[in-house]
Amino acid sequence: MTAKTGLHHVEIWVAELGTSWSWMLERLGFSLSAAWDGGQTWDAGGAYITLTTSPTLTDAAHDRRRAGVNHLAFRGGSPADVDALMQAAPAHGWAPLYDDRYPHAGGPDHYAGWVENAEGFKVEIVAETA
Repeated sequence: MTAKTGLHHVEIWVAELGTSWSWMLERLGFSLSAAWDGGQTWDAGGAYITLTTSPTLTDAAHDRRRAGVNHLAFRGGSPADVDALMQAAPAHGWAPLYDDRYPHAGGPDHYAGWVENAEGFKVEIVAETA
């Protein structure tokens, strides 16, 4: 029987491709596997993420607090790896969230950082801890 667990892929519709997602995905170990006018696919560990420019752009901005996906959480390596990513993120279009509670905004036993890009997409970077 074939396993039915795990994530196969996620497709994210964006207003424009920009560079913030490329930087983040490269930093997290994803590799660009396909690119076309208006889209990219990034692979890692058997799952992939596709970024596609939305065919139905409106004046309404993306709002992660509306019904739908709030954020994506990625494995970020060691706590030192997460710290380094969080330090570099602002220079690549990702604003830190919950600075006053970093790195334990998710609780005392959860080492992670949260960032948001200019389009309002939120990403959580989780450290591997023992």
